[in-house]
Amino acid sequence: MVSLRQPKDIPQILLSVLFLALIITACLWIIQPFILGFAWAGTIVIATWPVLLRLQRLLFGRRSLAVLVMTLLLFLLFVIPVALLVNSLVDGSGPLIHDITTGSFTLPDFAWLNSIPFVGAKLYGAWHSLLDMGGTAIMAKVRPYIGATTTWFVGQAAHIGRFLLHCGLMLLFSALLYWRGEKVAYGIRYFATRLAGRRGDAAVLLAGQAIRAVALGVVVTALVQAVLGGFGLAISGVPYATLLTVVMVFTCLVQLGPLPVLIPSIIWLYWSGDTTWGTVLLVWSCVVGTMDNVIRPVLIRMGADLPMILILSGVIGGLVAFGMIGLFIGPVLLAVSWRLYDAWVHEVPPPPDNPDQVLAELEEIEDDSEQVAKQ
Repeated sequence: MVSLRQPKDIPQILLSVLFLALIITACLWIIQPFILGFAWAGTIVIATWPVLLRLQRLLFGRRSLAVLVMTLLLFLLFVIPVALLVNSLVDGSGPLIHDITTGSFTLPDFAWLNSIPFVGAKLYGAWHSLLDMGGTAIMAKVRPYIGATTTWFVGQAAHIGRFLLHCGLMLLFSALLYWRGEKVAYGIRYFATRLAGRRGDAAVLLAGQAIRAVALGVVVTALVQAVLGGFGLAISGVPYATLLTVVMVFTCLVQLGPLPVLIPSIIWLYWSGDTTWGTVLLVWSCVVGTMDNVIRPVLIRMGADLPMILILSGVIGGLVAFGMIGLFIGPVLLAVSWRLYDAWVHEVPPPPDNPDQVLAELEEIEDDSEQVAKQ
């Protein structure tokens, strides 16, 4: 008995695919404001999951207490530094802008220029010549740009407000993921297995390793360097040590290191006459500035062996694409993609090292093909 194959209903297939595409697009449109915050929270939860489990064991097995402690720690690490930075910028820039707009601002004397060897007296004389010739004229030329500068600061304030919003979403999603992390992980692995079998499950596990490697190698290294650098600033008596520590966190995250903040602080200490603490901070800066060359490779290889150029590209590209939150998401996306690509490439045996062997195999294949064609 011959069974007839049923013809495929092409319109039904097209309409089904179109309906699914519309549903997915609508869902993405609805959750678009929460995507970055959820991705950031997922990155932090995956990286700090062992810490949560250890806290849970210490807190008598109570998951609720461990989640509360972890949420408070995230609040102290992310929200408080940004709030301190914004508050310092507002307090410092407000009186300055007011003095410039009202015309009561006077240019500084810069008497410390005389202490610079060889060229200090010339620089001091040139500066005062400029003031005598047109200090008021300089301020008159600068004053029209104050409006544009204020507009720029308002725009940056909007970006910082958006970042604080993502911080709030990150804290909320992190608490939820901490509370039901096992079920969420099982659901993601089940979906990946349904999508691509055992290879999909392996891809999820590799992605988790890459996320943990980036979090340890980039974020933890930046926090260690910034905290140690801030400790040196506070001990040396540098003013605004807290604000400078927050700035160092961002410079370390963008892979510039703490030296862009520490070097001007050392110069300021020497110029102010405090050579003892300037020397102490100089030695301490040499230690802190080179610490990432030791800590970062060790921490990255604890999760996955990732190229440093990949991390650097992810940090800079993420900052350009997503703003400050891209400092965390950018390297994670590139690291996950790299790990999946590397695993996929190494599923097949490597090609032979000798190019002549490859050419000889190609010639044999061509000869066999010609013989088959003649027969």
